[in-house]
Amino acid sequence: MERVAGQSSLRERLGRLFMRECRILLKNPIYGFCMVVFPLMVVFFFTSLLDDGQPLDLPVAVVDLDNTSTSRSLVRNLDAFQNSEVVAHYPSVAAARRAIQRDEIYGFLYIPKGTTDQLLASRQPKISFYYSLTGITAGSMVFKDLKTISTLGSAAVGQATMRAKGFTEAQTKTFLQPIRVDLHQISNPQTNYNIYLTTALVPGLMMLFMFLITTYSLGTELKFGTSKEWLRLADNNALVALAGKLLPQTLIFLAVTFLYEYYVFGVLCFPHPGGVWMLTLLAVLHVLASQGFGVFAFGLMPSLRMSMSVCSLWAVLSFSMAGSAFPIIGMDGPLQAASWLFPLRHYYMLYQICVFNGYPLLEAWFHLAALVGFMLLPWLVLKKIKNAMLTYVYIP
Repeated sequence: MERVAGQSSLRERLGRLFMRECRILLKNPIYGFCMVVFPLMVVFFFTSLLDDGQPLDLPVAVVDLDNTSTSRSLVRNLDAFQNSEVVAHYPSVAAARRAIQRDEIYGFLYIPKGTTDQLLASRQPKISFYYSLTGITAGSMVFKDLKTISTLGSAAVGQATMRAKGFTEAQTKTFLQPIRVDLHQISNPQTNYNIYLTTALVPGLMMLFMFLITTYSLGTELKFGTSKEWLRLADNNALVALAGKLLPQTLIFLAVTFLYEYYVFGVLCFPHPGGVWMLTLLAVLHVLASQGFGVFAFGLMPSLRMSMSVCSLWAVLSFSMAGSAFPIIGMDGPLQAASWLFPLRHYYMLYQICVFNGYPLLEAWFHLAALVGFMLLPWLVLKKIKNAMLTYVYIP
């Protein structure tokens, strides 16, 4: 009988705290915006921004001082590429360079005068291309197109010359391309930037909102002087108080995360060989690990301002330390070690290994254990949070 009564008492306490937190969520519009509106805006913003998969029709220019049918053919072929669009013709390299400096174009192709005549005389003329890497993505794509058109131009001239000398088609192809490359891009053959950028940026931003809302909800108990009432409803049990406070937020964050996954993997059909169950596990770990870190940050510094500042800084650094923009293996040793302290790093590795590539969970057990560790961090600061709620005085 005592066990049943104890269980009923626990359910009642959790129920009271749950209803109290629901009233707070409905009363304060900050929760609605940061838990639902802004995360959904982030999802639709990034997926629509990268809807084409890659940046298209990047502006490039041409300095064609030769102005022959051969040079004009090269320019037409460059303009036909999907990623580049010839938007201007400049009379000199200096004018084209100034256009790059004004950020009007990302690169230009320079064809000097007499190029065609030197080609016909087998004098090996030079054509040049210049590109800006101020924007790495745009610069690398323009570089690829400019390099390709330069290579194709020389190959076309070589093919015409060999045909004129009586070489067969097979001999010409063997000479121009002695080794044929059989290229296989695993998991993302379309090189779709949406697939590997959205799946890192959106969860990272959602993690930022989870960090901030968790610390904000705890800090406002001190700010508005309701902390003792909150603990009283839990019979001064800090674990029950935390569970009752975070449960409504957890359910909302899980709903938003599942909606994001349904839209990205179900509607937009992003590849996910790992399956639905792995996505479900990843969503649960994502939410609980984020909330666990938020509680831990507040427990270390029971101050609304300081804990939210730390969470903001940690979330922003996560984008660099996750390994999606720059590989962790290319960083210095101390930074590689520090990357394990960021929940987004483990989320991203679990996604890459188990969802995107479809490997078994055993291959990423350490990252799974790390996320579970972030979930359990609040155990380390429960006493400090309880003491802060009972004794600390809020200082703006």
